Amino acid sequence: MTAQAETFAERPSSVLTLQSKYDFQTTVSRLKAAISSHGITLFADIDQSSAATTGGLSLRPTRLFLFGNPKAGTPVMAANPHAALELPLKAVVWQDAEHGVHVDYQDVTTTLGSDYKVDPQVLAPLKQTPALLRMVAGQD
Repeated sequence: MTAQAETFAERPSSVLTLQSKYDFQTTVSRLKAAISSHGITLFADIDQSSAATTGGLSLRPTRLFLFGNPKAGTPVMAANPHAALELPLKAVVWQDAEHGVHVDYQDVTTTLGSDYKVDPQVLAPLKQTPALLRMVAGQD
């Protein structure tokens, strides 16, 4: 891991980062609880740091979550089948070198509207995701 990998300058412009007010495990727990309490399906919880360890490598605490709600995502994919490449939604919880915890995500509604030409009304349910993630990070 290089020093550059720890800076926000390496973050692509399409990635939004929230600074969590909580430690890593608490942030992970809050995300899983928020997903569950909002009737959202957690499709995968991938512990990327654990996977690195199995490969003989080390990685800062990093968990990738794939989640969504078929009632919100299915109309998007019905409108444009290529949109399935953007769904389910994804969030990464990771810890930096100073033990700060971050929640990264992409607001896919912009891409789905501009690149996939999905009607804004069809995308409306997905627009709630940033608020949910801000709540998880304690920025509500």
